[in-house]
This record gives sequence, C-alpha cells and structure tokens, in this order.
Amino acid sequence: MDNIITRDIAKHIEKDLFKGKIIIIYWPRQVGKTTLSLELLQKYSTGYGYYNCDEPDIREAFHGKTSTELKSFIWDKNFIVIDEAQRVENIGLTLKLLVDNFPKMQIIATGSSSFDLANKINEPLTGRKYEYRLFPFSIFELKQKYNDLELKRLLEERLIFGSYPLVFDKSNDEKTRDVKMLADSYVFKDIFSFGNIKKPDLLIKLLRALALQVWNQVSYTELAGLVGIDKNTVESYISILEQGFVIFRLGSFSTNLRNELKFSKKIFFYDNGIRNALINNFNHISLRQDTWALWENFLISERQKYLHNGMLDRNAYFWRNHAQNEIDYIEECQWKLHAYEFKWWNKIPKPPKSFMDAYPESGFEVINRDNFLGFVS
Repeated sequence: MDNIITRDIAKHIEKDLFKGKIIIIYWPRQVGKTTLSLELLQKYSTGYGYYNCDEPDIREAFHGKTSTELKSFIWDKNFIVIDEAQRVENIGLTLKLLVDNFPKMQIIATGSSSFDLANKINEPLTGRKYEYRLFPFSIFELKQKYNDLELKRLLEERLIFGSYPLVFDKSNDEKTRDVKMLADSYVFKDIFSFGNIKKPDLLIKLLRALALQVWNQVSYTELAGLVGIDKNTVESYISILEQGFVIFRLGSFSTNLRNELKFSKKIFFYDNGIRNALINNFNHISLRQDTWALWENFLISERQKYLHNGMLDRNAYFWRNHAQNEIDYIEECQWKLHAYEFKWWNKIPKPPKSFMDAYPESGFEVINRDNFLGFVS
C-alpha cells in the first residue's frame, strides 16, 4: 500500500534538495524510508546511486575512506541515498567529506536508530544537514486512499493495529502477526544493538509497564519498583526509547499557580499497534477495558504527526491540578492556549472552572469520534 501513498513530509524534503545540505530521515525500520528515498531519487536525478548499509560490502565502501576514494566510488552520481547509514562506523565523518567535497551532489541518509546516528553525525555535520522524521502513516496521508466515512469506519482498526504500512490490507490474524514481528524484530532490535542495553528483559518489562500506564501520569520511582531497577536507570531507558521513536513524553502545563502540578508527565507510544503488541492484546474494542487509553494515545500521537509533517511549531502539554481537575491536551500557539478534552463516547463536558478562571482566553474543544478528523488532519 505504501507505494501509492504520497508521504506528507516529501514536499518539505523536496524544497531542501540540492541546497548543499545532507537530508537525514529518521525512524525505525518498516516505516517507508527506503520507498520515499527511492521515489525522490527517481523523480529528481538522472544519475543516482542507492546504497544499503545492511550489506557488508557497502558498509566497507563508506567506512574510513578518503575523499579521493569516495570520489572513485560515486564519481558519476548527482544524487545518492545511503540507507540504514547508522550501520557504517564513523558515518558522520564520511558524510562530512561527501558534502564538503561534492557540494552539488544531493545526499540522503536514513537511520533507523536515531540516538546512534545522531550521536555520530551531530558534530561532524553541524550546519550541513536538514533532519526529518518519517512517521507511520498519518490520517492526513490516508485520506489519499480513504474518504472521511471510510476513515471513521476504520478507526477501531487504527486503535488496535496502528498505522505502520505493513498492517494495511490484510486479515486481522496477519496484522497481529506482523505487528508482533515489527515490535520484536525491528523496533527493538536497533535499540538493543545501539543503546548499550545490558539487560533487554528489564527494558521490555519497563515498556510493558509503560504500555499499561498510557494516559496516566507516570512516576519514575514507581516504575523502578515495578521493574526492579533504580530510578536513574528508568530515566535512562526512557530517554533511549524516546530517541528510538517508540515513546514520547508530554509534560504538565503550569504557570506556577500554587494548585497546579508542575513536574508531572505522561508517556505515550508513537503507534498503538506497537503498544498493543507489548501487552499482547489485539482484542476488539468491545472486549477491552482500555479503550479510553487507546483513544487518547491515538489522538495525541496523530497530532504529533500533524504538527511535524506540517512544520508547525507548538508546545504541547496536559494540565492537572491538586484537586484532580484535568485537561487531556493543551497546545500553546502564539501565546494562546488551546485546550482539548478527548471522549470516546459523545459526551459534552465543560472545561474545569479552575482552568478557565486561570486562563480565561483559552479555547476549549471536545474531540470525539464524530469530529476527530479535523483534529488530526
């Protein structure tokens, strides 16, 4: 399916081509980085090269080479893609040589483990790169194939199986198998390999604990007790999982009012399917007790895609005070707050009076199954 869906981020990448900068595309495997890169190669180049660094001879060709040696390898190319570039030792230095010595050549490097690739390229490529994230399919991208009615009908499928390209147009049994494979063999493979994880079983235990706490505030101290590791290790593992694009944190909004929670955080998964694979639960919505958690995770992760793909710079939070009044999601844009409450059932709640008293100029909207498309696309 992915070859008939135009990725929303592509239009931004195209504007940055042939400007003397390397394009870096991040995300774990199986999200469509190779497909997007090849489409750009074929669209904008008459002399191009594609190099998959999972191949040992390709890794060797880019490792520790002088600019002269690199030139002999790619001399006739004006556009190249270095796929899974984090597999090349000292790839940052190689990319620096390429961009400095071949300024008219466009280079795209993809990386499935951002923390490893970023650590290798940030210093060598200072001022020489543009960075992008390629998320799983967004609702906006899926509008190319489905109309609004179809997207609403397929909503429960997205809540359960997520939006990685490999889960589309298959039976539920095939989707379950493929999401489990994705979680086990692709997403965490890179994290275990490049994150210096000494005890993978503890990381998996932590991930399962996080999966069961989606939508709720998390306590590193509580997680440490559940998993059997210290608080600092929990924080370190969570940071690695963020850099590996498995989870992301949402902080609490506060302007130092005495009744607001100032340092709380929630943790969400970028993809519902990965979250459900961790707890091995692909049951239908009617059989689940965590529907509200799936709904909130889906909406906030889709909103992250919307903001990133649209190059929209907004701060995101949740809000809660000591009286347990809460707003599910808040965005700060041009010094104005926009508050959102998420409801799976079509209830019309009022915003907490304490919030509106403190921030009377804020907008407030309830997002439910009838109007969610406007929020995420």
